[in-house]
Amino acid sequence: MDKKRVVVFSQIDQAILERLQQQYEVQVLNPKSGDINEQIRQAVTNADGMIGSGRVLNKSNLASAQQLKVISTVSVGYDNYDVDYLNQKKIWLSNTPHVLTETTADLAFSLLMSAARRVPYLDQWTKQGQWKRTAGTEQFGQDIFGKTLGIIGLGNIGAAVARRGHYGFNMDILYHNRREQPELAQPLAAKYCSMSELLQHSDFIVMAVDLNHESKALIGQAEFDQMQSHAVFVNIARGSVIDEAALINTLKQNKIFAAGLDVYSKEPLQESELFNLSNVVTLPHVGSATGETRKKMAELAYQNLVQALEGQIPRYLVNPGFN
Repeated sequence: MDKKRVVVFSQIDQAILERLQQQYEVQVLNPKSGDINEQIRQAVTNADGMIGSGRVLNKSNLASAQQLKVISTVSVGYDNYDVDYLNQKKIWLSNTPHVLTETTADLAFSLLMSAARRVPYLDQWTKQGQWKRTAGTEQFGQDIFGKTLGIIGLGNIGAAVARRGHYGFNMDILYHNRREQPELAQPLAAKYCSMSELLQHSDFIVMAVDLNHESKALIGQAEFDQMQSHAVFVNIARGSVIDEAALINTLKQNKIFAAGLDVYSKEPLQESELFNLSNVVTLPHVGSATGETRKKMAELAYQNLVQALEGQIPRYLVNPGFN
């Protein structure tokens, strides 16, 4: 019996790759070998499964697929994939939720604390020899303990961020969501409120929403204008849930104290006005970037892929609708 064919469209954990190679006929794509989309178009012609992350997959590069059963993304987000087209082609899309909840919440709080206490700026200030006397008001940061934390999107990650604030820093928790989340909110004494109330009364605001048609550009200039002048804004969701130009304008005019960002409207981010601002912390989309978590994600993506190829429904299926 011929082995099923798997296309690896981005770098994945080496141990997972070796396991796949033992079970299936595996083709590993390499962007250094030429146009990656052309490679995808050729590779999927007779592929049964795909695994990877970080590539846009849609009609333009999947139309030639004749027997593709599943795409297993090594990520929780799936905005790179045209789900409507996958449904049309009857291709399963699986993802890796839950395993990255805690590490992403860790990073969110790292951004919050770094922005509030001006860690990157003061690091450079010290290394550049500016520490010639006791730090003055220009180097002062914001207190975190006992303040109000507003969570926009109280899902698993949002709740994990809220737990860190509530239990670790005695913070009051406000949250805004499409609907109330009493099971997540009650242990944290979190108060459900309107967007305006959250923006106006939170000292720290964390974006943790899923990207969908309702959350795109959810925070624009009107929303930034409602924030307190000492507010710290953190985005660990997706870049397109905010108006990035409006945030830059807000930071340049010092309308809020600072921002901490792990996601952007365009990634990888090579040039941006953000890089010229001392009141923003910029990280390169590393919410889940620890060795332990990436291994867990790769293992889960592997399991999803194998389940689909062996005729089972993947454990974490994004688009079950066409079954």
